[in-house]
Amino acid sequence: MAVIGGRSQNLVSAKARKERVVHVRFAVWEHVAVEHAAAAADMTVSGFMRSLALEGAGIQPFLTEDDRTILDILASEMRAIGVNLNQLARAANRAGQVDAAGVSSALINIQKIVVAVAMELRSYGVRAARRRGAA
Repeated sequence: MAVIGGRSQNLVSAKARKERVVHVRFAVWEHVAVEHAAAAADMTVSGFMRSLALEGAGIQPFLTEDDRTILDILASEMRAIGVNLNQLARAANRAGQVDAAGVSSALINIQKIVVAVAMELRSYGVRAARRRGAA
């Protein structure tokens, strides 16, 4: 439910007829950039702009609660990797040499997390494009 003009109203479905028009002025280069971004999202310029406006206003959030939970977990894992790298660096400085096995293990963990983050970010983009396409 959304509060619009002081009244609570149910948000209409994505298939509902759009009855209001908002005019926005763009410089030529801005419009070209928006057209390219909309095409990359496989959307019309109108649907793309509507989606961005609703997301920007917080009416239709870009990230779901599940998305935020996953990002929090990934951020925690990345912090843990940073801690491990700092520990490796301190140990190498104290010993005057590098523990190749420790570095190799840390790099493998870093690669796993980087791949997980990249895949998750890509999935957000795909899901957002699907949601935008329905808007």
